[in-house]
Amino acid sequence: MGEGLVRAFPSLGAKVVSLDLTAEAGSLIAREAGARFIACDVSRKDSVDEGFSEAVKHLGGLDVLIHAAGVAPGGAAEDIAVDTWTKVMSINATGTFLTNQAAFNHLRESGGRIINFASAAGVQGLANKAAYSASKGAVVAWTRTVAQEWAKYDITVNAIAPAIWTPMYDKTRASMTPEQLDAHDKHMLQAVPIGGRLGDVDRDFVPVLAFLSGEGSRFMTGQVFPVDGGTLMMR
Repeated sequence: MGEGLVRAFPSLGAKVVSLDLTAEAGSLIAREAGARFIACDVSRKDSVDEGFSEAVKHLGGLDVLIHAAGVAPGGAAEDIAVDTWTKVMSINATGTFLTNQAAFNHLRESGGRIINFASAAGVQGLANKAAYSASKGAVVAWTRTVAQEWAKYDITVNAIAPAIWTPMYDKTRASMTPEQLDAHDKHMLQAVPIGGRLGDVDRDFVPVLAFLSGEGSRFMTGQVFPVDGGTLMMR
């Protein structure tokens, strides 16, 4: 989803800097899209602060942060290793905290938009994704809290809970047997009221993020917006 946004936003007139841990792939995507790439580890404060400083210098200021970094390992809750829990929390939750703080330091004088990536799992939980669900629950709570605190600076803070078709989902599908894939697709027909499948990045996702990034959303803050074809209401 982050790749889709990096590719789409320059065509909408935005000046974009992409921060990512994977330098080779990230720099290629940014170059193809007409964006700037900066290597950054969102779990480390020094890396985030350096990355934001360089990004803001390149942009000449900051208007919008879209924080999309995340990992989602699976497994039974009782089997989660401490190292796995720590990694998930450091990227999904601490990464949100550090990037939002860094953005705030550049937005407090002029206002702006912060958009975090939450998940339906952070609202209702998701079996075999306990660490991921807990981290996304933290993202939701953080988003709603800083939205209250930073409103006086004219900064809106919202989150999205997406159900979008991504390259990672392609890999998941490729790992299924034909029988598993058939059962999965039949389940999706019931689970996603609109279309019976995950949404398309360009058609279903980018327009929502563009709206939340713009002036039309100036009176909306502290919200979690499902972009999921109605999946959340079906749980």
